[in-house]
Amino acid sequence: MLSPFAPATHILTFAQSLRGGGVERSMLRLARGWIDAGHRVTLVLGESTGPLVAEIPAGVELIGLDSSYLGVMRALPGLVAATAPAIVFCPGNHYTSMAAWLRARLGRDCPVIVAKVSNRLDRIDQHFPVDRAYRGWLRWHPLFIDHAVAMSPAMGAEVVRMMRIPAHRVSVIANPPTRAPGAALSGPSPAAGERFLLGIGRLSHQKRWDRLIDAMPGVARRDTRLVILGEGEQRPALEDQIATLGLRPRVDLPGYAPDPQPALARAAALVLTSDFEGVPGVLQEALALGTPVVATESSVAIREIIASPRLGSVVPAGDHRALVAAIDHWLEPGRPRPDPVPERGADSVGRYLALFDRLIFARRRA
Repeated sequence: MLSPFAPATHILTFAQSLRGGGVERSMLRLARGWIDAGHRVTLVLGESTGPLVAEIPAGVELIGLDSSYLGVMRALPGLVAATAPAIVFCPGNHYTSMAAWLRARLGRDCPVIVAKVSNRLDRIDQHFPVDRAYRGWLRWHPLFIDHAVAMSPAMGAEVVRMMRIPAHRVSVIANPPTRAPGAALSGPSPAAGERFLLGIGRLSHQKRWDRLIDAMPGVARRDTRLVILGEGEQRPALEDQIATLGLRPRVDLPGYAPDPQPALARAAALVLTSDFEGVPGVLQEALALGTPVVATESSVAIREIIASPRLGSVVPAGDHRALVAAIDHWLEPGRPRPDPVPERGADSVGRYLALFDRLIFARRRA
C-alpha cells in the first residue's frame, strides 16, 4: 500500500520509439518497478513499434501517437496537462528538447521534471561550431529541468561542470540491473566450442562498429569470429566494409537479440568501440557474467566500470593498434577470465521514487 506521504503516485515518461536503445530499455525497467511499487505510469510513444514493445510492462498507460520526434514534442504539453502527472521523467539527454518545450508551454503549471543524463556531455567527437552550440545548449538545462540524474559519480561531476547546474540538483542513481541475481540464462548463443568476440548495440555511427571490423584482420588468432548483435541505419555500410575486407566468413551481423546474455556468457570478450557513451550497461552485464571487456574511453564512467586491468582493457578512441593489442591480450590461451562483478542498481527503483517524493514536497513548500 502506498504511504499517504508518497506524492509521486503518477509518473509520466516518453520516448520516440522502442527500436532497441539502452535508454528506452532502462526506462521500461524503471516503469515496471514503479508500477510494481503501486504507482501509476503513463508512457507517451511516438512509434508503438520495435523490438522493445514486448518489454512494455503490464499496467502502463500507453499513449501511442504514430508521430515523429517533433510530433511528440508538440503533443506533449497537451498530454501532460490532460493527464496531470506529479512527475515527468525525461529518460535521456537525447530527449531534453522535449522537456524544454514542455516547460516553455506550461510554465508555472508544469509538473516537476526529472531528467536522466544518458550519454557523455563532453563530446570529443564534435567540432566547431557544433561543439560551441551544444555546450551553450547544455547550460540552458538548469532553466527547464528541476533535477538531473547521473548514472555514476564521475558522470554526476560532469553534469555539474557541463550544465552548470548546482550539485544539490544532481543525484547519482544507477540504471536497474538487466537480470535479477541468480536468474537463469535463456535464448540462443553461438555454437559450443566456437571462439568469438561480441559486440552489442545499435548499428549506428555513434557505436563505430567500423573500428572493430577494421581491427579483425590484425587479430593474431585468425580462428576468432566477430558477432555484432544489433540493428540500425549503418547496416549497409558495415556489410560493404565486411565484404571489402574479405571478412564474411569471420564477421556476422545477425540483428537484434532480445536476450544477448547467453552469447555474453560464452564470448571471449565483449568489445565496445563507441565515440561516446553514458554508463554502458552492456559492459556491466558482461562483467556480471565473468566476461572480460575491451572499450574505448568513450565516457568518464568507463574507468569506473573497468576499475581494474583484471576486468578488461580501456583504449583511446580511434587507436587501431591499441584496440588490436587489447583484443589479442584477452585472446591469449590460458588468460584467466574475471571474477563476476554484480551489476549495480538493485535499489534504483526505490531511490528514484524517494527522489520524486522529495522534489514534490519541496515544490509544495516553495
